Amino acid sequence: MKVVEDRDHPKGRIIVIQTDEKKCKILITHHALSRARRWKLSLEELIEAVLYPEEVLTGHHDRFIAHKAENDHIIRVIYEYEHGVPVVVTVYRPCKERYFMGGGVYEDRVLARC
Repeated sequence: MKVVEDRDHPKGRIIVIQTDEKKCKILITHHALSRARRWKLSLEELIEAVLYPEEVLTGHHDRFIAHKAENDHIIRVIYEYEHGVPVVVTVYRPCKERYFMGGGVYEDRVLARC
């Protein structure tokens, strides 16, 4: 995974990632960037959780929740689609036991839609 473009957007930042499979554009909102800093998550960790989650669940209001486990916690990324582009709404790092279902459930896959 390699970031090939990173530019400002009125809602946050547009990140274009080149993976082995394809190129993918993601919008990360100002709120999500702020939350990532609060939880000491790098941009790479956030993007990896969206592109390569261990599970993705359906959330409220046509949103999805990507989980990436890390020891006793998970990276939990809430995202939706706007004109076909994944938009990261927020991110945080809760305890794994509270939300993680065990992996293997994929109600959405960002890479499949890019």
